[in-house]
Amino acid sequence: MTTPTPISSASMLSRLRKRFQVRGIVQGVGFRPYIHRLANEMALTGWVQNGVSGVIIEAEGSAAQLETFVQRLQAEAPRLARIDEVIAQNIAAVPGGGGFEVIKSAHEGALATMIGPDSAICDDCLREMLTPKDRRYRYPFINCTQCGPRYTLVCGLPYDRATTSMAAFVQCPTCLAEYTDPEHRRFHAEPNACPQCGPQLQWRDARGVSSANEDGDAIAETLRRLRRGEIVAIKGLGGFHLVCDATRAETVAELRRRKARDEKPFALMVLNTASARQWCEIGAAEAALLESVERPIVLLPKKAHADAALAGIAPDMNTLGLMLPYTPLHYLLFHEASGRPATCDWLNEAQPLTLVMTSANPGGEPLVIDNEEALQRLQGIADGWLMHDRAIVARCDDSVVRAPITESERLSLPSSSQPQFVRRARGYTPRAIRLSGTAETPPVLAVGGYFKNTICVTRGDEAFLSPHIGSLDNAATCRAFDEMVEHLLKLLDVAPTFIAHDRHPDFYSTQAAAALARRFGVPMVEVAHHHAHIAAVIAEHRIEAPVLGLAFDGVGLGDDGTAWGGELLHLEGAQCKRVGHLARLYLAGGDRAAREPWRMAASVLAQSGRVNAIETCFPQQAAATAVANMLARALETGSPQAPPTTSMGRYFDAAAGALKVCEQMSFEGQAAMRLEGLAHHYLKQKVCLPMDASAYRIGADGVLNVLPLVQRLFDIDDARYGAALFHGTLIAAIVEWADTVARRLGLDHIVCGGGCFVNALLSRGISEGLRARGHTVRQAQAAPANDGGLSLGQAWVARHRQAAGLVKQISE
Repeated sequence: MTTPTPISSASMLSRLRKRFQVRGIVQGVGFRPYIHRLANEMALTGWVQNGVSGVIIEAEGSAAQLETFVQRLQAEAPRLARIDEVIAQNIAAVPGGGGFEVIKSAHEGALATMIGPDSAICDDCLREMLTPKDRRYRYPFINCTQCGPRYTLVCGLPYDRATTSMAAFVQCPTCLAEYTDPEHRRFHAEPNACPQCGPQLQWRDARGVSSANEDGDAIAETLRRLRRGEIVAIKGLGGFHLVCDATRAETVAELRRRKARDEKPFALMVLNTASARQWCEIGAAEAALLESVERPIVLLPKKAHADAALAGIAPDMNTLGLMLPYTPLHYLLFHEASGRPATCDWLNEAQPLTLVMTSANPGGEPLVIDNEEALQRLQGIADGWLMHDRAIVARCDDSVVRAPITESERLSLPSSSQPQFVRRARGYTPRAIRLSGTAETPPVLAVGGYFKNTICVTRGDEAFLSPHIGSLDNAATCRAFDEMVEHLLKLLDVAPTFIAHDRHPDFYSTQAAAALARRFGVPMVEVAHHHAHIAAVIAEHRIEAPVLGLAFDGVGLGDDGTAWGGELLHLEGAQCKRVGHLARLYLAGGDRAAREPWRMAASVLAQSGRVNAIETCFPQQAAATAVANMLARALETGSPQAPPTTSMGRYFDAAAGALKVCEQMSFEGQAAMRLEGLAHHYLKQKVCLPMDASAYRIGADGVLNVLPLVQRLFDIDDARYGAALFHGTLIAAIVEWADTVARRLGLDHIVCGGGCFVNALLSRGISEGLRARGHTVRQAQAAPANDGGLSLGQAWVARHRQAAGLVKQISE
C-alpha cells in the first residue's frame, strides 16, 4: 500500500475542488481503479465514476496537487486507455469530505464515450494461468482490466457487467471480492470469472456430440485431433476459426476442398516472434506489430524454405500472414503442445507448432459466432468443435496489416509504429478516428460499398468504423450488414442526420441507405466511389488544403457512367473534379474480364492492332475467338459486351495475363498479388526495379497511356523480370504524371487512396518519388486503402457538403 502524501496546515486552508470529465477510451481499461489509486497516493478526496461521456472525477486538494494530478492522470494512464480530452471545472468544496471512492455509474445525458477494442491477454494473467497452484490455472477465460474481450461482448454503454454477455454468469465470492476491491487489477473487470463461476469449454465431435479424451480435457483433445490431421472449429473472441496443422499438406488441401477456397492464402498462428522467424523475415517494426496488444495478422516476407514446409498455405505469394496467440485459449494449445511446463520460460522459445487459423465463414458468408450455428454451418467442414458458453455479441474478424517497408515510407505516416491496414477489425474496432470538426457537428451514417464493406458512424469530431463485414453478394452478409448498422447506432446512441452511400444504384448498401433515410426521415448523400477513397485519407489526416488525389483500384462507377479506377482527382472542400485518368482498356465479357486476366491482356493486344494474335497467345482459352470478336467490335463501333474502363487494377490483370502468370483468378486481387510477389523475388537479386521510359506517354489532356508497357510484356519470358519492369515503369510514369498535373494546378499535397495502394511496392515507390519532387504525400493508415475505408470517406464528404449547405433537406 502506498503511503499518502502528508497535507500541510497551509494547504488545508487553500483546498480546491474540481470536476474533471475525461473523454476517450476510458471505460473497461482499468481507468477508475487507476484514478482511485492515484488520488489516494496524493491524499486527494472525492470520487470517480463511469458516465455517458467517459469518466467523471471530482477531486479536492491544493491547487498544486490538482495540477500534478491532471498531469499524472494523462502521463501514467493504463496501457489500454486513450485520453482524448480532459475538461476541468471548478466546483464548491465539500465540507468534511474524507477519502476517495469509486461510485456507481451515471446513465444520464447524451452518450459521448465508447468501449475499447478487444486486446490480447496481458503478462500478469498469462503468468497466473500457467502457474499450477493458481486458482485460475489453465482457465481459458482469465482476464483483467488490462486485457481480454471488450467490444465483442458489450451490448450497450456505460460499460458495466449488466450490459455485457457476462451478465449471465454470477461471480463467486472470491471473484466478487476482486471485482469490488479498488486496489485489485480486476476491480470492475466486467468479464471477470474463474473455473467455479465463469464460462466453460466444451468439445464436440464430428457428430456434434459432447465428448473429450479419457480425462475430459477439451484442450488436450483438441491438440490430439489437430496432430492427427483433423480440422477443428475453435470459438474465439469475435467468431469461430477453422484450425489445422499447417505443416500437414494433405490436411491443408482438404481444408481448401471443404471450404471451397482454392488458392487464397491462409493465416497462420505461431507461439511467438522466435517461432515466426522460422518462416519469415522479421524486423523490429514487424516484431512490434506481432507482439502488440492488438495482435493483428501481419503480412511478412517468406523465407526461401517456407513454401516447401508449408505447402498450400500461400501459393505463389511472397508473404505469409502470421499472428501470435491473443486469447488464453490459444496459449493453452501451445502450452499443451509443450507438455504443460510449470514455468513460463518456454513462452520465449521457438516452438514448431504452426496452426492454420482461418475465419470460419463458409462460402464467403459472415463469420460464424453462435454455437448452434457453428454446428450446422460448419458440418462437413470441421471434424470437431472446441466451443464455450460465453456469447459473442458483436462479430469481429481478425485484422490484417503490413508494416511500412522503409524509413522513407514511414515518413508519409504520422507514427512509424503504426500499421497499414488491409482489413481493420479485432484489436482496433471500435477505436475512434479523430476528425476535424466539433462536438456539435451533426452525425452521419455512411454505408460503404459492395466489396470489403464496412459502415461508419460519426459523432461530433469522431468517426467510428465498423469491423470488416464482407462483400454484399449474398443474403447472409447483407443481414450481417443490417445487424451492424443497428448495433453501432445503438452502441453510440446516435440517430443520423444524413445517410451517405456509393453512387452505384444496384449495391445492397445503396438500397439499404434509401430504406434508412426513409426510416430516420433524413436526406441521402450520394458520394462518388473514388471521391470517397481520397476523402477517407483526407479525413484521417485532417487535411484542410486542396489536394491532388491518386485513386487507383479495381472498379467504381464514374461520373460518365463507365468503370473508373485509375484517376487523378482535384479535391477542394466538398468539391471533386477529375483532372486525369489512365488510357482506356476494354472489359471483354463485362464483369467476367475482372476475374479472367487473360481477357484484359487480350484487350491490350487488340488495342495495339494485334487482335488476330489473341487466339495464338491464349490457345487454351476456349473463348479466345469470341473475345477477339468482341474487342474488334468495341474498337470499331463500341460494344456493350466490352465496355471501357480506366481501372488501374485491370492494368495489373493485363500485365499478369501478358506474362502468363495468372490467366484466371480464384479470388479478388490474385493476379496483382502474384505480380507483386514476382517483383519482390527479382529485387532479392537486384538493387532496384528496372524502368523503360519509352513504354508510357502522358497526354496534354491528362491521360496516362501505359499500353506500350503491357505490350512489351508479351515478349518477355522471365516473369520475375517482367513483373519488376511493370512495377518500375508504372511507378516512374505515375510519379511524372502526378507531379506534372499537381504543378499545373498549384497543388502541394498529394493523397493516395484505393485498393491498389495495398501493393507495398507501388505505394512505397509512388510516395518516395513524389516526395523527392517536393510534394507532401499522404496515404491511408487509420483505415484500409481499399474499400474497407470507403465509408469513412463517404462520411467525410457528407459532413463537408452539409457544412457548405450542399445537402438538400428531406422537406425540400
